[in-house]
Amino acid sequence: MRPEAQRLYLTLIGVDPVRIEALAAPQAQTQAPKPSPASSPDPVGAMQRLAEEARTCRRCALAETRTQVVFGVGDPRAKLVIIGEAPGRDEDLQGEPFVGRAGKLLDKILAAVGLSRAQVYIMNILKCRPPNNRDPRPEEIEACAHWRERQLEILRPKVIMLLGRVAAQTMLGTKAPTGSLRGRVHEVRGVPAIVSWHPAYLLRQPSQKRSAWEDWQKAIALLREDR
Repeated sequence: MRPEAQRLYLTLIGVDPVRIEALAAPQAQTQAPKPSPASSPDPVGAMQRLAEEARTCRRCALAETRTQVVFGVGDPRAKLVIIGEAPGRDEDLQGEPFVGRAGKLLDKILAAVGLSRAQVYIMNILKCRPPNNRDPRPEEIEACAHWRERQLEILRPKVIMLLGRVAAQTMLGTKAPTGSLRGRVHEVRGVPAIVSWHPAYLLRQPSQKRSAWEDWQKAIALLREDR
């Protein structure tokens, strides 16, 4: 995103562009993620093999209604992993997470912090679309845990972004609402995790874009910490 476009976007969501210039400027440090010494020697190949294995998954009844498995997208070596809820209609058809209206908003947010899909890894709690976009059921979430855990073993991220109630409650093992989980750093598998609103919620409640931006600032700051 060009500087003038970034400033316009921040102004539209009620954030002072000058306030975050220092945050957005040195992005080169996070644009070229490098695998940690403890990570898989070939995370790209490992993720490709896992995705291929998942294509024929029949661990729950969603296998009967899905168009295809929506596994994940992005760089398996990325330091930032984004976890959403479940595929919607567009995702089910295209086979990629966050490609509808909510996905376009996510792309804008990523661009505003100097990132793109190619520089992060995006996945969902569920790999298959629930019929009529209903909420995921507990047995479906449990069935998909196998794939989530194996993805995170390969990814070994530095920061995890949890978007929305289902992602936050599932990964943190809580029933607390999204609003009460925001504003602080959690841990998932020993990795710092930030909770924020799902982009679909922001489309319905644009007044929350400012608070969402604060969450993203926290995540980017964590990415830049030397740990």
